[in-house]
Amino acid sequence: MDGFGRMTTGKALFGLDLLMMLLTWPLLLHYGCWGSECFRATPDAAASVLYPLTNLISLYALGLYRRDAIVQTRDSMARVPLAVSLGAVGAAVVLVMFSPWIGSPLNRVRLFSGAVIVFCFSGLVARLIFSWLKRRGSFHRRLLVVGAGVRAWDLLCMLRNEGGHPHYQVEFVQDAAFGPVDPRLTAAVGEGIAIIETKDVLGTARRFNPDEIVVAPDERRGMPLDSLLACKKDGFPVEQYLSFLEREIRRVDIRRVDVGWMLYSSGFYFGTLDNALKRVLDVAVSLVLLILFSPFLIGAAIAIKLDDGGPILYSQERVTRNESLFRIYKLRTMRPDAEKFGAVWAQARDPRITRVGKFLRQTRIDEMPQLFNVLRGEMSLVGPRPERPSFISTLAEELPLYNERHMVKAGLTGWAQINYPYGASLDDARSKLSYDLYYVKNFSILFDLLILLQTLRVVLWPSGAR
Repeated sequence: MDGFGRMTTGKALFGLDLLMMLLTWPLLLHYGCWGSECFRATPDAAASVLYPLTNLISLYALGLYRRDAIVQTRDSMARVPLAVSLGAVGAAVVLVMFSPWIGSPLNRVRLFSGAVIVFCFSGLVARLIFSWLKRRGSFHRRLLVVGAGVRAWDLLCMLRNEGGHPHYQVEFVQDAAFGPVDPRLTAAVGEGIAIIETKDVLGTARRFNPDEIVVAPDERRGMPLDSLLACKKDGFPVEQYLSFLEREIRRVDIRRVDVGWMLYSSGFYFGTLDNALKRVLDVAVSLVLLILFSPFLIGAAIAIKLDDGGPILYSQERVTRNESLFRIYKLRTMRPDAEKFGAVWAQARDPRITRVGKFLRQTRIDEMPQLFNVLRGEMSLVGPRPERPSFISTLAEELPLYNERHMVKAGLTGWAQINYPYGASLDDARSKLSYDLYYVKNFSILFDLLILLQTLRVVLWPSGAR
């Protein structure tokens, strides 16, 4: 096992950020121009802890631990100053709100400026160190895949495009009983992969020393179960194709799932406490957002009215939990006669969108009236995108397990929304379903909080808005 083993690159980079902050921030507090006397009181000590905490939260919220940011080091480094500034502003706002109890105004100014400088430095250095470690192969991962057919090829492609590591070294154990070899794998031999014709999985594992063994044959009959069990006893983790892929790319391969997978796999559990906390989170955050963004809503309403004189709000029938219907509310972004010929999906550069509507969609302000749907209990802050009944009837016929996304309430944001651009076709719906099923399977209040944080990235970089 080389380098960081099974640690994902995102977790490794988070660890580097944390380490750099632990090295630099205490030095600033101790040797900074305000001196140690500023931190004798407990409130000032609490303020000094708040800045690194909000910095880490901001780095996560802006997607700086995602695979795309890790692969594109320059883009990631360019985002560091913005993330650090947002984190520092967040900490400063909290301190101002509690100004009677926490610190003095002069110390707050010094803390803010020191935090921006130190965390920009530590964040950039952490990414330079990470890039150096990546180039020397510290985050490469070795996999031994049982099978070399179509399923194995799909696994390799998804790992290369979406996996949690920048590089995978893969060996495939193949036998005639596992089905034919995919010719695309044969053509790719030598590009970090190899195909071994044998049933002796244990012998190959001892030679290759993989981080994990993935069972992915096209034909399950003739599987060397005794050899796989021996591998597990010998200390090599053994994982089934769907479970491994779900964990590695954080979505579900819906081309190969079925009802049996839902029945026997873990997850799809909604505890009473999680449901109660989710509802509390929905109500609390919705009220805060409506109060904070009420000036923007009023300004948007005036702009819509001045633009073409049409109605401000747009309502539409949508589907939520248990396939029940409700009316969703949005700020109108299309011409009043946009659907005079029937319902159609929105497209890129849709001519029906008004000038004001284009801005509202890009900034997601048009979605804000849905907070009233959340308060009424028809939607949640986090969940699958609410679709129209006419679309759902078509999608459910084409996509297996599509209606299982309705095990939870529709959401204002969601795992699919922050990971996949706006979908306007059957293929897009299939891809988004793979994320929706992952969310439904792994639902928790902590997962909701992480999704809400990353929604900030989608708002600031609205590449998927239509």
